[in-house]
Amino acid sequence: MSRLTVLGAGAWGTALAVRLAERNRVTLWARDPTRAKAIASARRNERYLPGISLPEAVVVTADPAEAIAGAEAVLVVIPTQHLRAVAERFAALWPSGMPVVICAKGIEAGTLRLPSEILDAVLPGAPLAVLTGPSFAHEVARGLPAALVLACPDEAVRADLRQRLAIDRIRLYGSPDVIGAQLGGAAKNVIAIAAGVVEGGGFGENARAALITRGLAELARLILAEGGRAETASGLAGLGDLILTCTGAASRNHSLGVALGRGEPLDAILAARRGVTEGVATAPALVARARMRGIELPIAEAVADLLAGRASPSDLAERLLGRPPRDE
Repeated sequence: MSRLTVLGAGAWGTALAVRLAERNRVTLWARDPTRAKAIASARRNERYLPGISLPEAVVVTADPAEAIAGAEAVLVVIPTQHLRAVAERFAALWPSGMPVVICAKGIEAGTLRLPSEILDAVLPGAPLAVLTGPSFAHEVARGLPAALVLACPDEAVRADLRQRLAIDRIRLYGSPDVIGAQLGGAAKNVIAIAAGVVEGGGFGENARAALITRGLAELARLILAEGGRAETASGLAGLGDLILTCTGAASRNHSLGVALGRGEPLDAILAARRGVTEGVATAPALVARARMRGIELPIAEAVADLLAGRASPSDLAERLLGRPPRDE
């Protein structure tokens, strides 16, 4: 039995804490002391994961020192745009050599950094891994089967973490490709917004299938340009997560795209939501990062323009279908 800590008490953080507590002692950290107290008292996180009870093995706290005291590994489940600020709160407390498992997806606005690049700067020397793949929190929390990827360049650390993070009915694959795994998690949210726009705008299933396929091609080009592996794009961190996010009704990014496709304003959509829709901040950052590598991302560019008010849903479809003909 290991001692694990989950930083972030949103839906995914809570789901991971619930399942990991089947074999481990788990501390779940929430940024807001009031929320931490409410979750600890009710033994539920009704705001983000209703109907799921926390096992006795889960301790809930808002105290950073208490959260990581005695931990053997820490899972960071913080939205990417807040990741740096949270990591800085823990930096002085971080035990030497304690591994970090990144469960955030996205690219930091402004710096254009991936989560691993943020944490490498704030927590230098800490072994880094990435847990990603197609996984809706409510299904994982209920014990439904899934398959995920644990990416870590250090084979020994990867093997140790795979053992510590073993969960019944979840197949955990290993990979050395930390960069590719994170790019898959970032890009799929942006492409899912486009897929939702296609659906909400009534452009048909043919158009959505074409968009998802071409989105995968964009992702593969970017992963290779960043030094990642081609297999990552076609695996769970790429294609698998892309399919789920572009088609699953519980996807926040897909549902946001559907609402945009129906003509709803972005500000109103976001104001009505509790959880973070990562693709909104990620779209322009993904485009900017790709341009630094000389890579064209037509779908991501169209989504960034739509979110910035420079294009309409119909413009998005016309721009993608009206591109110059070429061989696939």
